[in-house]
This record gives sequence, C-alpha cells and structure tokens, in this order.
Amino acid sequence: MRQDDGVTDRDSVPLALASMRKQYRAEGLSETDLAATPVEQFARWFKQAATDGGLFEPNAMVVSTADAQGRPSSRTVLLKHFDEQGFVFYTNYDSRKGRELAGNPYVSLLFPWHPMARQVIVTGVAVRTGRDETAAYFRTRPHGSQLGAWASGQSSVLADRTELDTAYAELAARYPEGEQVPVPPHWGGFRVAPQAVEFWQGRENRLHDRLRYVARADGGWRVERLSP
Repeated sequence: MRQDDGVTDRDSVPLALASMRKQYRAEGLSETDLAATPVEQFARWFKQAATDGGLFEPNAMVVSTADAQGRPSSRTVLLKHFDEQGFVFYTNYDSRKGRELAGNPYVSLLFPWHPMARQVIVTGVAVRTGRDETAAYFRTRPHGSQLGAWASGQSSVLADRTELDTAYAELAARYPEGEQVPVPPHWGGFRVAPQAVEFWQGRENRLHDRLRYVARADGGWRVERLSP
C-alpha cells in the first residue's frame, strides 16, 4: 500500500501464477487428419498460422542447441524456408548457436503458436547450407540487414551500444544504398533435417493431442500418439 493515498501499487503485487490458465478448444487433432509427411502437415498448419492465427511472426521459432558439455541454450530465430529436405534459418556462424552446432549438430525447433493453442516441435540434425544458397538468400535481405550481418559480431561482448552503431555507420559509408554488399564469409544458413516432428494441439482439461512423426530407416514416417 502507498501511505499517501491508500491505493495499492499494482506493480508491487505479485502475479498469481498458479491461477493463470486458459481453457483450450474442444476439437483436436486425429491421426486421420494428418498429411502423409510432417512437412506437408507443417505447411497446412503454417498457412493457417500465417493467415488466420493472429500471430505477429508465425515463422518465429525457438532454436535450442547444446554445447559439448550438454549445457543448453535457446533463442528466437526466423524460419526462412522449408521443404522435404528440412527447415532453414540463417545466422552468424561465429555466434553461440553457430559454434554449438559446429560441435553438436543436434537441434530442436519450437514454433509456439499460442493464439491457436498449437505448437510444432522439430528435432533433427543441422547442416550448413551451400554458399550459393546462402548468397541467393542474402541478396533478398534489405540493405540495412545486409550491413547488420557484417556489423554484428553476434554473441560477442560489446563495450557499449556506440561500438555497434559506429561499426554500422562505417559499413553504410563503404556500401551506400544501391551498392552490392558482399556476403560475409562467417554468415550463412543451417538446414535442419527432421528426425521427429510433433504437432501439439491444446485440448480441454489439459488432455492435449500430441501426434509425432518419427523417421523410419526406409525414408518413410511412422506416427505415434503421445500422452499429454
């Protein structure tokens, strides 16, 4: 309470986390609803997320990696392409995730589509994209984002913001708008070849539907239902 007026300071009141919950939908996801492959199923859900889901960035995903000692780290990255070969994102290879994937290529991707009470979890192995593919994507980025890939030593410690802004300004002077920016040699893509893909649909009473595609040795997929 504030002593001057007796009004409760709402910022000082802790949120009642234990009572924060939403009731999810009655209809769910059945085995007969699924596409033949996880990428086809992902394409269906992604289209719905992008058009009807009310999501700010439907292609935003949480990328989780682990270092040589098994210590995990996670961050949000934007998916830039997907097909039957895998899910592609781009990054600085010298960043923490780039270094960790170089030593341990196993990765998890999580698409948290909360407004739709849906999640997609991809687990698989990350492999660098070829330089031609990387360059083709780099050319589609806005000029400022191209400069940013050079200016930022991603995950490295900065003395202050001025250091980053100065680096960017120097690059902007060297490569003004309209001039081609070379692709940084330390920057590129990773393609995550899925070994398992789980589709999670929130249901009433926390009895969620969880259907997981698991890769078979013959190149096909088996589907299994997981307990919520």
